Amino acid sequence: MPARPPGQGPQSGFHTVEWLAELTGTALLVLGGLSAVSFDFSPHSPLASVLPSQSWRLLVTGLLFASSGALVTISPLGRRSGAHLNPAVTFAMWLQGKVHAHDLAGYSVSQLIGATLGTLTVRALWGSRAASVHDGLTQPGNGLNAAEGLLVEAAMTATLVLVIYAFLSSRRTMHWTPLAVLVTVAVLVWWGAPYTGTSLNPARSFGPALVSGDWHDYWVYVAGPLLGSLVAAGVWAVSPGVVLSAKLFHDTRYRSVLGSTIPSAGGIGRLDTAGHPK
Repeated sequence: MPARPPGQGPQSGFHTVEWLAELTGTALLVLGGLSAVSFDFSPHSPLASVLPSQSWRLLVTGLLFASSGALVTISPLGRRSGAHLNPAVTFAMWLQGKVHAHDLAGYSVSQLIGATLGTLTVRALWGSRAASVHDGLTQPGNGLNAAEGLLVEAAMTATLVLVIYAFLSSRRTMHWTPLAVLVTVAVLVWWGAPYTGTSLNPARSFGPALVSGDWHDYWVYVAGPLLGSLVAAGVWAVSPGVVLSAKLFHDTRYRSVLGSTIPSAGGIGRLDTAGHPK
């Protein structure tokens, strides 16, 4: 098991509120992100006539997809659960000793269910547009085979996780984590989507695979992001930084069941009426 840092350790138990927040947040992430994919890349997309360059439309799609996640992160849902919205991020935080095994399982299952519900909603809303982009299915492209796609996904996920670790290692930068993630994901989608679809997230790929019934190369989008998290944790282990919170937007007014060195309601210490530690 990973070593627990000083401060509030991760709590055991069934944390249904946090799990439901992750489920709902992941559904909203996938709904917003796959809606952008359907709108930007379906045949006769209105954006294509305005922005014919596929590269620039990928950047727009990345910004919209990442913005969906950022909005969830700063919402009450994200402030309560930590807005991982991604089993690879939860795994990365478990590797830092900040997520209990109960929540590693609970968060991951909730994220998979949420992604499925989000994909079903996209299909219900967009119909033929969603079908034309295969419900947002991710598969290796541009001549990459599955093994190469796995390595690309691992490298991109490692980059994302290291950005998260870095911003959460300082009180001065931690509240900028949602913006840092937004920019990082947008750039990774812009660069990497032609090669793998830029999943970075086993849940994001699970929903479309389940809804479309196409599991071809899905394993790439489980093994790749998890390997990326493992690599990032290994790199971080030789750095002097310490991840202060497992929440991507740590609000001291919200209860936390995750490990943290920052006070939170029901966590370390007591808070005054303004939400600051006494």
